Amino acid sequence: MSRESRTALGLVGVVLTMGALAWAAVPFYNWFCKVTGFGGTTQVAQQASGQVLDQMIRIRFDANVDANLDWTFRPMQTKMDLKIGENGLAFYEAINNSDETITGTASYNVAPEVTGYYFDKIDCFCFSEQTLKPGERVEMPVSFYVDPDLVKDGDAAWVRDITLSYTFHRTEPKQAALDAAPANDVN
Repeated sequence: MSRESRTALGLVGVVLTMGALAWAAVPFYNWFCKVTGFGGTTQVAQQASGQVLDQMIRIRFDANVDANLDWTFRPMQTKMDLKIGENGLAFYEAINNSDETITGTASYNVAPEVTGYYFDKIDCFCFSEQTLKPGERVEMPVSFYVDPDLVKDGDAAWVRDITLSYTFHRTEPKQAALDAAPANDVN
């Protein structure tokens, strides 16, 4: 094999490797954030912790809407004081101010970021798309707790005030996207 052929083959290998790494970067980053709580990414739990400490923590609630989504979106309470490990239930309100049916999806995080690993959601409207008809108003619950292991973490043990923040973004409903996709002919 000539030197030019080896160089060309090496370059093709580099390009394929870079493409594979780029393809895997987003799923890997999402997995990393969920596992570590990096960037304030919260955890998902099946049930409450079962252990409740005699230490209080304040949860603040924040809501934002992407500029291209004509919704009003707000927390129905601004804060909640709970014992660490105690299950909390908060509500957010969304109103479609437009004259069209719109689907939105909420992204979320907590601050300070170090608490993401300890903030567990049991049930949340952010786990699925929300479709609102013109003028429709909905109240959406989020059930959560702060893991008692927070007090054992040297970087997070000092935290007694967490902000849970959501931003709603306009999305195409999954079924509509499937309906709009061209059918594959198998002839």
